Amino acid sequence: MADVKKIATRDSYGNALKELGAAHDDVIVFDADLSNATKTNTFQKAYPDRHFNCGIAEGNMMAVAAGVASMGLVPFASSFAMFAAGRAFEQVRNSIGYPHLNVKIGATHGGISVGEDGASHQCCEDFALMRSIPGMVVMSPADDVEARAMVKAAYEHEGPVYMRFSRFGMDAVHDPDNYTFEIGKGEVLREGTDVAIIANGLLVPEAVKAGQMLAEQGVSAMVIDMATVKPLDEELVLRAAKMCGKIVTAEEHNIIGGLGEAVCALLSEKHPVPVKRVGVNDEFGHSGPAAALLKRFGLSAEHIVEVVSQLKITE
Repeated sequence: MADVKKIATRDSYGNALKELGAAHDDVIVFDADLSNATKTNTFQKAYPDRHFNCGIAEGNMMAVAAGVASMGLVPFASSFAMFAAGRAFEQVRNSIGYPHLNVKIGATHGGISVGEDGASHQCCEDFALMRSIPGMVVMSPADDVEARAMVKAAYEHEGPVYMRFSRFGMDAVHDPDNYTFEIGKGEVLREGTDVAIIANGLLVPEAVKAGQMLAEQGVSAMVIDMATVKPLDEELVLRAAKMCGKIVTAEEHNIIGGLGEAVCALLSEKHPVPVKRVGVNDEFGHSGPAAALLKRFGLSAEHIVEVVSQLKITE
């Protein structure tokens, strides 16, 4: 694991936007009165004439972004995941998804790790909502390095993209000098033969730790960073299933509609194997410190190890 301090990927998003702005004059950034929190203020300070505050009107912001995209520019529309995917769903579906416009949605503050903001802001449904829109790419990075690369890949991709970034600081799992990112491709961080742990976002560093803990117990765990939820890297998932015979998915999202369900849908049709899903078990969050909440909801390396043990018992 790279020796880098913990960084919230919302900071990575802001920094990547600033870098894109320097290289591409067609990048436009919209925010819904949350630029200090989404970190688009980093772009705003550098390029104030290309940053627009649409106010607390997320649906309107998505419609404006759609209009700008229809003019050949590349807009990044930014807000909390609860508002970008939830409140603005109709406009994202009808104004961006249906005409397949080149809009990039940067959603911060996703999942339980939003912490003290509580259940109303802890969006654990955004992958499910965005996956349901035809043609929408859905992604969640594991660390600063991957987040920056993801934003650049989103710019280069023609079509709508949804990216979820964290408020919580994340351990680094990638070396910035030896990393490339490709939409729709997962990455094997650790080879293994007994079980495959497929994770994204905040759960990737935890999956890496779980792999190390399992190795000490004599269990060979493959660890996969599946940053792209849609389109899923089907080839890699199938390879992992055939090699390991058992799968555990891990995500900071409801187990319904997210990465785990995407993996299960694929395997049920093409290569059925036992699967267990680590995630939020179809319940709302609670207000509290982010670290404590993650443990409370079982979003930890220790719980991943426990679930792997259960999977082995039921084989």
